[in-house]
Amino acid sequence: MNWDIEAPNVVTEARFRELVESGYSAEILCQESAHKKGPSYYGVWIMRVVSDEGVEKLLVTARTRTTYNDIKIREFKTITGVVSFLIGIGFSHANVPLEEGQRTTHKLAATDKGGSK
Repeated sequence: MNWDIEAPNVVTEARFRELVESGYSAEILCQESAHKKGPSYYGVWIMRVVSDEGVEKLLVTARTRTTYNDIKIREFKTITGVVSFLIGIGFSHANVPLEEGQRTTHKLAATDKGGSK
């Protein structure tokens, strides 16, 4: 496979950010229900971008030498990680699903695009 060409159905963080900024929605999917451990909530969340036409692409980790260039779905293990990622993209709010199987969708508003990152 030619890695210079975008792989089907997956994107790295940089491309995820570009797609959200161009109008795709960011969808958070809860894979494992959240539970409190100390002051934080833990679970498993994954993300994907979805176009208005229904094209979906999962967020994956960047390929590295240590992972032998394997593509792996990026998993967030804490709510703090999910929120930090969304803020880093430019969202001014975060709605995080807490139960396995739930999902929420976020779309950058004009006010978010102009906000601080």
